[in-house]
Amino acid sequence: MNESTTRQAHRRWRVAALQMVSTPRVADNLHSAARLIDEAVARGAQLLALPEYFAIMGMTDADKVSQREDEGGGPIQDFLAAAAARHGIWLIGGSLPLRTDDPGKVFNSCLVYRPDGQRVARYDKIHLFGFRQGNENYDESATIKPGDRAVAVDTTFGRVGLSICYDLRFPELYRALGVTDLLVIPAAFTETTGRAHWEILLRARAIENQCYVLAVAQGGRHENGRETHGNSMLVDPWGTILARQEKGPGVVVGEVDDARLAEIRASLPALRHRVM
Repeated sequence: MNESTTRQAHRRWRVAALQMVSTPRVADNLHSAARLIDEAVARGAQLLALPEYFAIMGMTDADKVSQREDEGGGPIQDFLAAAAARHGIWLIGGSLPLRTDDPGKVFNSCLVYRPDGQRVARYDKIHLFGFRQGNENYDESATIKPGDRAVAVDTTFGRVGLSICYDLRFPELYRALGVTDLLVIPAAFTETTGRAHWEILLRARAIENQCYVLAVAQGGRHENGRETHGNSMLVDPWGTILARQEKGPGVVVGEVDDARLAEIRASLPALRHRVM
């Protein structure tokens, strides 16, 4: 069966965002992720995504450095590969810490696994969050080394573009991906910035790129005191929110429809009208 035939057979495909409230304990987080994966699969999801920092939301930023893995092996990567193969799904591991050449820093990496459990893509977060307002102070550059390459992956269903959290604020990254059918955006937006900007930025990225956006978030109060905004959602190419989970752990399931993509791109051919 060729690629075009396969895509036609999956004209409507079900995707799922698995919202979490991760803890400092990797084993507990993987157990929680497994339950959410089981639920999403039971609801018919074929492509699933986990949030940024799904495997560890440490008490300090340095905690993720202590849990870093070498590329290709480790408890977190083994979990993702096994879950994809067990359920026969495409699984996007929102982000996990991978080793760099700096012992004090990690790559914040999003990994994609196909239904046989093989990893087919890796994206290292390029834009590192920095924010200072009152008692809130974040500086990801202190413990994270930025990536340097935009990444999209061709799946059985369509072309999927990858990004992580703060990347959402930089539309030029999504243009660099080319034409995509789905953007997957794992995140851990703070409540402060998320309440102000999360939804509007997601809808803008969907509209300007004329594609679906699957936003998968951390959503609640964490043991380290951080409050994340949640509001995982699926947005269609017209900017319409199709499904949403506001707070707490849960599963957002919705459909990506090739016919809807084609309809919007034909009626408003903005992608073809670009001059820069």
